[in-house]
Amino acid sequence: MKPTNWLESVNCAIDGVIWAVRTQRHMRYHFFAAMVVLLLAMWLRVSALEFTLLALAATLVLCAELVNTALEVVVDLVSPDYHPLARRAKDVAAGIVLVASVGAVVMGYLILSGHLFPSLKGEEEGAWQAPGELAIVSLLAVTIVVVLLKARSGGGAPLHGGMPSGHSAMAFCIATAMMLSGAGTLLSLMAISLAAMVSHSRLLLGIHSLREVLVGGVLGIMVPLVFYLFLG
Repeated sequence: MKPTNWLESVNCAIDGVIWAVRTQRHMRYHFFAAMVVLLLAMWLRVSALEFTLLALAATLVLCAELVNTALEVVVDLVSPDYHPLARRAKDVAAGIVLVASVGAVVMGYLILSGHLFPSLKGEEEGAWQAPGELAIVSLLAVTIVVVLLKARSGGGAPLHGGMPSGHSAMAFCIATAMMLSGAGTLLSLMAISLAAMVSHSRLLLGIHSLREVLVGGVLGIMVPLVFYLFLG
């Protein structure tokens, strides 16, 4: 029945949240992660602004998961049988959660890393200090560029094929970030070797062409290099 007053509306909303937590495994994971992060923030005595940002990030992830759950239920109601548009609706709804989660992880790292690893801070309070922050931003930038290029080319799947090779781009981005952060000759050589092995595996498995792997590798090298040159 439709709620007739404010209290009944609140009860319906609470019942919806409880149902989502009871039936959706990922919802329980997000609630647990939010609790851990907020307790960690209190233990580390972060500033009021930092705590507000962490709480906002956790809230956005939970809201995104609730929206995803609601859309899945509606899609199943309207289209109980398989339909490609129903699948797209569910995929996009899941994408909302993924984007919100990535944003929350980045925000959590940027806020909490300075408290967990004080050595990453600059000489001035709140200074933007390499290597941690710039490496994360480089990875995000490479991810965004890969997504845009794959959407433009229209070929392959998100993690399988298409222009460029996302695995190659990520592997070389991580290796380049390690080199620029002063990880040392041995670690840098190991990172480059692993990146080359990842790229080579995409060729051996027939998932990507040589051109796609090369473009991914160059992208993974150039993006962090540009960030370190201009922001490092």
